[in-house]
Amino acid sequence: MAQNPLRHKLKQGKQTFGMWVTMESPSITEIAIALDLDWVCIDMEHGHLDYKEVMEHVRAVRNSNTSILVRVPEISNSSIKRVLDLGAHGVLLPLVRNAEELQTGFDYARYPDTGIRGIGGERSVKWGLGLNDYLKYANEETLVIPLIETKEAAEQIDSILDVPGLEVIFFGPADLSASYGYLGQWEGPNIAQQILDIKSKADKRGIASGIMGTGVDDSIQRMRQKFGMVGLGSDAGLLIRSTVQNMEKLGLDRPLHLWF
Repeated sequence: MAQNPLRHKLKQGKQTFGMWVTMESPSITEIAIALDLDWVCIDMEHGHLDYKEVMEHVRAVRNSNTSILVRVPEISNSSIKRVLDLGAHGVLLPLVRNAEELQTGFDYARYPDTGIRGIGGERSVKWGLGLNDYLKYANEETLVIPLIETKEAAEQIDSILDVPGLEVIFFGPADLSASYGYLGQWEGPNIAQQILDIKSKADKRGIASGIMGTGVDDSIQRMRQKFGMVGLGSDAGLLIRSTVQNMEKLGLDRPLHLWF
């Protein structure tokens, strides 16, 4: 795998745009690359995707300028190590609640002596043929991104942002809202402002922030708010959104509600 294009764009202060992938076909990631998106995130926390399907998506980004991240199902040594061995450029850690949990994620993603990641001979090191080259930059180039989606994380955000090596955070507005008692709302009362307040704290530390857009207008707003990572939507969500818009223009009446 080449070094991490996304990390270098964020370090340069560039805004990046990506897609959330929930389906197994690597053709989706190939389309994202053809669209010149900066990143894709493969979701293993929800849905049905497993390591073999992640591997096919990782294969698709080879020799491209698109970075591939994986939202792992949990903060565990096994899940983080395995997706990085497959060649992912980084991991998103779900339901981070405090600095200790984030530090654990870093430990699993880093080789000694800054972490405990074991050395394997998988895709990331070209089956051992590129081992030494990969080991030279892996600790620095691999992004470990906490999802800020719990009340506990919001209340302990200063200590989370102070974890050494943190370069990006990513917001989960729906889960953050739910943790404050607003289940089923994308941004419940005061959550939108709280996200911007946390982003401001991250900005002051030189840490980029990411978030999903709920549609074109929302993505434009996130771009204007200077989020470093803006998700344009999920594969399924973008398909549904486009289809619903066409149905509405055709006058087809369907009882549909778009989550995002």
